[in-house]
Amino acid sequence: MPKPKPSAPKDFIAGGFGGVCTVIAGHPLDTIKVRLQTMPKPAPGQPPLFTGTFDCLMKTIKKEGFFGLYKGMAAPITGVAPIFAVCFLGFGIGKRIQQKHEGEELTYPQLFKAGMLAGVFTTVIMAPGERIKCLLQIQQEANVKDRKYKGPVDCAKKIYKEGGIRSVYRGSVATLLRDVPATGMYFTSYEWLQRILTPEGHDRSEIGIWRTLFAGGMAGIFNWSVAIPADVLKSRLQTAPHGTYPNGIRDVVKHIMKEEGVRSFYKGFTPIMLRAFPANAACFLGYEACLKFLNWAAPNL
Repeated sequence: MPKPKPSAPKDFIAGGFGGVCTVIAGHPLDTIKVRLQTMPKPAPGQPPLFTGTFDCLMKTIKKEGFFGLYKGMAAPITGVAPIFAVCFLGFGIGKRIQQKHEGEELTYPQLFKAGMLAGVFTTVIMAPGERIKCLLQIQQEANVKDRKYKGPVDCAKKIYKEGGIRSVYRGSVATLLRDVPATGMYFTSYEWLQRILTPEGHDRSEIGIWRTLFAGGMAGIFNWSVAIPADVLKSRLQTAPHGTYPNGIRDVVKHIMKEEGVRSFYKGFTPIMLRAFPANAACFLGYEACLKFLNWAAPNL
């Protein structure tokens, strides 16, 4: 049976399906991550709002119920399919424009460059969704009537009214700083693990579920190892009241360094890493499964 040819439409569709799997598997820990990253500095003599990941988890469930962990999911679940679709499409395009002939195996620096291109592709549509998601996630009122934002659409309308399209896209540069190098690391580490986990004499399509899960999960770990500092900057900038940081990222960096120290650039590390493995394992398993299905159902797509 001939090997299916690389296909931009298949990358797009399979990437979108993988993205949906990512959100379903990882959103609760993403909520905890954002709350830890954006909680205010406690007043002298006062305890912090959350002492850590487990404390944040238990307080959220106690106050808002289990589904409080899924706050803001409507924004990423709506946007994540096109975001991941564009991401995997961008990676596929990045690979193909560097190949001298079809099927050429790229070097790791070439894979990294293809991954960085994918990060550029996704920022345009990711930044507004990230801003809406973060604003909804930090709302801790148990009663819906008391919340400033009633949902994603209401949030989008209010932040647009507050500052126009610039307000909607606040944090785009921080998102770019996070996603370009991190996505390069994401795909490079996944491809590296796929290659070393494929038994000699076998094709990588035969690698199996467990090795795919491991490669995808570890790719998530590598991705976030690079992304965390820029993600903290992004979360702070996107959730701050209008006018708080007039100079953008520079003001956020100055504030964190002055008030909290360099360790604060790694706030949310524990929930990020706890989330990274299962969420990205689910992503790549969903992507590979969907790709296999498309190769079977629509080989000429």
